[in-house]
This record gives sequence, structure tokens and C-alpha cells, in this order.
Amino acid sequence: MVTFVSSLALLLLGFLLYGKVVDKVFSPSAKRTTPAFSMRDDVDYLPMSTWRVYLIQFLNIAGTGPIYGAILGILYGPAAFLWIVFGCIFAGSVHDYFTGMISIRKGGASIPEIVGDELGTTARQVMRVISLVLLILIGAVFTRTPAELVAGMTPTNGFWGSSIFWLIVVILYYVLATLLPIDKLIGRIYPLFGGVFIFMAVCLCYGIFFGQGTVPEVTEAFTNHYPGGDIPVFPCLCITIACGAISGFHATQSPLMARCIKDERHGRKVFYGAMITEGFVALIWAAAAIKFADTLNVAGATPYEKLMNLMTEGGAHSANPAVLVNAICSSWLGVIGSILAVLGVVIAPVTSGDTAFRSARLIIAEIFRLKQNKLGKRLTLTLPLFAVTLFLFFIDFQILWRYSAWTNETLACIALWAYTVWLVRAGKNHFVTLIPALFMTMVCTTYICIAEEGFRFSPNIAYLIGATMTVTLAILFCVWHAKSRKV
Repeated sequence: MVTFVSSLALLLLGFLLYGKVVDKVFSPSAKRTTPAFSMRDDVDYLPMSTWRVYLIQFLNIAGTGPIYGAILGILYGPAAFLWIVFGCIFAGSVHDYFTGMISIRKGGASIPEIVGDELGTTARQVMRVISLVLLILIGAVFTRTPAELVAGMTPTNGFWGSSIFWLIVVILYYVLATLLPIDKLIGRIYPLFGGVFIFMAVCLCYGIFFGQGTVPEVTEAFTNHYPGGDIPVFPCLCITIACGAISGFHATQSPLMARCIKDERHGRKVFYGAMITEGFVALIWAAAAIKFADTLNVAGATPYEKLMNLMTEGGAHSANPAVLVNAICSSWLGVIGSILAVLGVVIAPVTSGDTAFRSARLIIAEIFRLKQNKLGKRLTLTLPLFAVTLFLFFIDFQILWRYSAWTNETLACIALWAYTVWLVRAGKNHFVTLIPALFMTMVCTTYICIAEEGFRFSPNIAYLIGATMTVTLAILFCVWHAKSRKV
């Protein structure tokens, strides 16, 4: 329990101390007019109150990520706590902060345009493709998943209780959320759901502190506890827990709120703060998962084996964290917990899917320089997006989805390199983004070399390739930096 409490304290200190360091590096100014005013169109660009922007940002980046990722990540052991804390403070929050703040400085630009401005035309095109593929894939999965979950909870037989009916309902909501001005639907329901999301996590703390079972300490962090032990902690843990530590998906979402923030000085609360909040949620779910699993009556099994067994009940081919979410909430929180569990496994993916499509629309609009102030123009871009999504429903894209985890972190890695270049050109301390950029380079390169969906090299070879790539990029950056100082 000492490790868990210390982790919570470190996250808070990270926001209060390192968040100020990062904010000072960027140097926000109240004198600069934000895009919410300078580019106001009352659709995507419009000023909103800071608390509302913060809650929308939190739910935009959260979804099921800090729940499911943390639950799967704790299977590796308390190393998950370390990754959440240090990844969130020094990588994820920095990544989200600079995405939002540089987007503000660039008139609300999306991540492909930010990267393209700093790393060149080729990088811009690559990021456009990566971002759109990731967003459409996330949108497709987070359309099917909640529809099937609600259908399973619906007592009505026939069409009205089928997954097809709920699929139609979810798609209609997505269309509205993508087309309507951001303050009309998302701006009204997201703060409510964001508050519920945080409330659910806080309620779980009662079970963590006063329930039966134990939470492992950091002394066990350097042992691989993953059932079977054949999956290495590094880099697999860093890919498993993305939301809650660092996620490239956030880079597609932060510009949404960069278009609504009133004052640059609020950026630390909105962007850095929302990511720290997500870290808190991830820590709580990781601790709750392993403590709850420790109470299960499975003779001779470790808590990690018990957790895996619970999530694969019924002969499932892969672990299903939704099973655990429902079990914990129902057991610890009763009727209220059951309601919160439904919100967690249904509402959370929906609130990731709708902003995924909205972000995709805006990225396409930037590519073709199409203004989005008219409904007809927004509809022109929205309908093809959903046509592609509907096509994905009829093919087996489970293998493609496995690549999305690596693609997600690779997007974050490229974004960090772009922010590093931006800081160098601005004459600011670039080490705040350079160090996490190098670390994520090692993570992404090693993972694709070692993963089942990658090259399947042995760990030693994968680590060697990852280290070589990281050192090479570090040398190339130093050479470029030296030349840039002479210009």
C-alpha cells in the first residue's frame, strides 16, 4: 500500500512542480489572443470556461484507456505503478501539454500540421496517414464495442434489442457529435460524464484502502509477474499502458480544446492537468484490479494468475477487462457500482469514438483547406468517414487493431521529436521533450522487433536494434542542432 500511496503523491507533486517547469519552458502569455477568439466560427473554434475545457479534455483523452490498459498492465506487476507515475509526469503530460500549447500558437492546428511544420513535408504526410488510420480504427472499434455491450444488457428480443439496432443508435450519435458545434452536445454532456468518471475512480479508493487483499509493493517491481512469464516487461508494459502514461491518440485530441481555451495561462491546468488526472485514474484501477484478484479463491494461484483467470473466464481467447470492471464495481460499490460499471464500459468508449471522428473531420479539412463553418461542408467530410467505418464492420480487423497499440505510441514518439525541434527553434529548453522522445524511440523500435505482430526477434536482438535506432537518432539530432545554431 505504501507504493500506491506514494505513487498518488508523486503524481500530485508532478503537477505542482514539474508541471510548472514545463509551463515556464513554454512561457504562456495572457497577451496572446487564442484561436477561440481570433478564429471563432462557433462550431469548432469558440471560447469555453476553463473547468469545462478541462473536463472535456480529460474525457477526450481517457475513454476506456486508463481503465483497461491499467488492468492489463498490472499483470506485469508493480512495475506498472512506476510506468504510470514517471511516464505520466515526464512523458505523457509533457506530450499533451505541448500538443495543446503549440496548437494554440499555430491557430488550432492538428497534429499532422504541427509535425509537418517542424519535421518537413514527408513527416506531415506520414502523420496524416497515421492519424487518420488510427482515428478511423478507434472510431470503428468504439462503435461496435458499446453496441454489442448494450445489446447484451438489453432484455428485449428481436431487432430492438439487437446489436444492429444499438449500432445504428451509436452511429447516429456519432454523426451528431461530429457535425454539431462543440458546445451544443459534447460541451454539455462531457463535463457530466467526466465528473462521473472521476467519481467512480474515487469511490474505488474505499475498497483499495479498506477492502481485503493486498496491493504489491515496489520491491516486487523488477520481477516479471505476467502469467507464463514469456512476455517481457520492457517494452510490452509501455505499450500496454498507453493512456495513463503516454498516448499518441491524445495528440489528435488536444487540438480540439486548443481551439476553445480562453487564455494560454490555463494550458497547464487543461492539458498537463487532464493527463495527470488520467494517471490518477490508471493508478487506482491498477491497484483495485490486483487487490480484488488477490481475494479470489483460486488455490495455488498468484494474484496475477487469478486476475488473468477472471478476465478469460468462459474460454475467451484474450483477457477482457470489462469482466473485471463489472465484478469490482458490483462487489465493492453495490447497485451504484453496477451503474458506474455500465457507464465505464459503455459510455467511455463512446466518448472516445465521437471525438475520434470529429478529429478526423478536422484533419481532413486542414488537408484540403476546407472551412467548417457551414453544415453542408462538415457533412461532405463526415459521410465518407462513416462510409469507411461501416465497411470495416464487415471485415476481420482484429490483426490490424493489434498494430494500433504500436501505431499509437509511435505517433506520440514522432510528436515528441517535432516538439523538440520547435523548442530548439524557439530558443527554449528542449530537453523536456528530447528525453521522452529518445525513450519512446527505444520503446517503439524494440516493441515492433519483439512483438508477435512484428518481426518476432529474440529480446536481446530487439534491444540491440532499439538501442541502435535510439543512439542514431540522438546523433542525427545533435548534428542538426549544431548546424541550426550556426545559421
